[in-house]
Amino acid sequence: MISPSRYDVVIAGAGPAGAVAATVLARAGARVLVLDRAQFPRGKLCGDTLNPGALAVLARLGLESASSGAFPLDGMIVTGEGDVRVEGRYGGVHGRAILRRDFDAALVAAARGAGATVDEGVLVDGPALDTSGAAPVVVGLMLRGKDRRLLRVGARVVIAADGRYSRVARAVQLSRSAFGPRRWAIGAYFEDVAGMRSFGEMHVRRNHYIGVAPLPSAVTNACVVTPSPSGRSMKQLLWDALRADPLLRERFAASRMITEPICLGPLAVDCEVAGTAGLLLAGDAAGFIDPMTGDGLRFALRGAELAAAEALHALEHGVTDGHVRLLQARRREFAHKWRFNRSLRTMVAFPGAVRVARYAAMLAPAGLQQVIRYAGDVHAA
Repeated sequence: MISPSRYDVVIAGAGPAGAVAATVLARAGARVLVLDRAQFPRGKLCGDTLNPGALAVLARLGLESASSGAFPLDGMIVTGEGDVRVEGRYGGVHGRAILRRDFDAALVAAARGAGATVDEGVLVDGPALDTSGAAPVVVGLMLRGKDRRLLRVGARVVIAADGRYSRVARAVQLSRSAFGPRRWAIGAYFEDVAGMRSFGEMHVRRNHYIGVAPLPSAVTNACVVTPSPSGRSMKQLLWDALRADPLLRERFAASRMITEPICLGPLAVDCEVAGTAGLLLAGDAAGFIDPMTGDGLRFALRGAELAAAEALHALEHGVTDGHVRLLQARRREFAHKWRFNRSLRTMVAFPGAVRVARYAAMLAPAGLQQVIRYAGDVHAA
């Protein structure tokens, strides 16, 4: 049960970012409350892959067990239209593929084990604000109870890690959907997919791309990202994309979809700040880029570390401007990768750019292999 007493830190969202931030804070002795509307374990649309950089963060935090039982990945295979195919190995390091249902539940268990309080099935309505000063300060969260009444939970620091459409961040106008390109993701799990190896796959086409990843127990994750999901059922759209693809149609011919497809979109979320007075952002609440590079979980895990460090600084020094330092830290850590990802996101939106990239890959495949290693955060591992 939630106690109305004041916590040091209250976190909205118990996904990877929220759970990791809670673990770091609780280990440091902070009183931490984590709130999530879901009940864990729960499913989540994702590529289900941890690249080498994400695994390095888990190892540094002593959370390697969260990826136990995962399927090892040696690298990525990227294809384009025509005969473009590049196999990029991570070289000396590996990634892993694991169901987000299992990975997220393991991180929540780790947060509890570190001493954080995690309450599930709780709807965070938005931030609690102190408006008595010259500018509002976030001093807690407002929760919506089962009786629809609001309950205020106070804290010295608040972390919003409640996803792309963060109720907390949007309530104080910190994030918005990207103006373009706008895309939707539709994904499901399959059995009996032919030709699966120890590689993630990205198949880039003129107006969409398809991600495929092997998972434990011979399960395959397949997801299509498209600018226009309307007009067909999600199941039909996903099957149509797989069956129309010259490299995938035969591999999926005898496969069986074992879960109902999930659709998310529009995907990209822009956020130019890292919070506001009393509030820090982490995970997708701090901004979300189309997931074609497979590095979203590394952003979430490392971003959670940075947010936890600023929360501890705020607790020690009694300040409310941690969001300013967090923004600087995030820019130092992620700026180059953000530009890289935005360039790829924009390129895929334009058929002409995809054709140019196709010819470049055919003429200089070693260059694309280096791109795959950079996308996999091998440098961070």
